[in-house]
Amino acid sequence: MGQNSLRGSSAGCATAWLPSACFYHMLGQGSREEVGSQPCRAWWYCGLLVGSWEPLPLMAFVSQHQIQKGSSDYFLTSGDKIRFFFEKGVLDERGNFLIPKEKSVSKIGHALHAYDPVFKQVTHSSKVQELGRKLGLERPVVVQSMYIFKQPGIGGEVTPHQDATFLYTEPLGRILGFWIALEDATQENGCLWFIPGSHTRGITRRMVRAASGSSTCVEFVGSDPAYDDNQFIPLPISKGGLILIHGEVVHKSELNSSESSRHAFTFHVMEAKDTSWSKENWLQPTPELPFPSLYT
Repeated sequence: MGQNSLRGSSAGCATAWLPSACFYHMLGQGSREEVGSQPCRAWWYCGLLVGSWEPLPLMAFVSQHQIQKGSSDYFLTSGDKIRFFFEKGVLDERGNFLIPKEKSVSKIGHALHAYDPVFKQVTHSSKVQELGRKLGLERPVVVQSMYIFKQPGIGGEVTPHQDATFLYTEPLGRILGFWIALEDATQENGCLWFIPGSHTRGITRRMVRAASGSSTCVEFVGSDPAYDDNQFIPLPISKGGLILIHGEVVHKSELNSSESSRHAFTFHVMEAKDTSWSKENWLQPTPELPFPSLYT
C-alpha cells in the first residue's frame, strides 16, 4: 500500500493512533471498480430531486462565517438525515434555479453512512475496518458522511480550514476524515491542498451553535491565522484512492473551473474512548441516530 512522501512532523501530535502523520495518501485502499456504484447512487438521488422533491428551505452558505437564518433548521437537523445542499449562485432572486437542479447540487449529507445501503457498505467495509484497527482505533464511531460533487465550472472553493473547528472534541486529536476519490482529483478540477505539519498546532477557531434568537444558526468563536498560500501542497489522487485527514491539519480546495466534476465520498470518525463530543457542535447525535460504531 503506497504512501505519499509528504507527511507532517510527529512533534507535538496529540493523536496516539495516528502518530507522525497529518495526512496519508493511500493508493490501493479502494479500486476503480469498487467505487463504481457510488456515483450511480448519487445520481439516483439527484433523479429524485428533479422528479419529486422541492428542496425548500434551501441551504446556502453565504460565507464561511454566516448561514442564512431561513435554512437553520434544515442544516442543524441534517445530521441524522439525507439532505441536499446547493452551490452558491445557482438561484435567482425569486429562488428559481439558473441551471438544472441536478447540476446545482454541492453535496448530499449528512447520514448516508446510516441510511443508504451503498454508502453504509462502503463506510463499514472490511478494508475500512481493517485500516481502523491498524491505526489503533479502539472505539471509533461515525459522526457524519457526505457525497461531494464539486460540479464542473461552479464547484465552489473550500477555504483553508481544520475539521476540528466544526467537529470539536476534548481532548483534541480524536477526529479522522476518510476522503475517497470517486473520480480523478486533479489541480484543474479542485483536488485537496494541505499544509504539512499543521496538525501539530492546535486550533484557534470553533464553529458553535448560536444562541436562541440569533440571526444565524451557528457562529464562529476565535479566528484563523493568515495562511501563506506557498505553504500548501496539492494532493491529486486517482479514482479509487483514499486520503486520511487528521482533524487538525489545515486543508483547502480551489474552485473547479474545469469541465470535469470531482466526485468524492467522505466520512468522519471519532475515537470515542475517553473522548467528549462538544455539545456546542452543530452536529449532535440523536435518539434516532446515535453515532454508530465503525466496527460491525
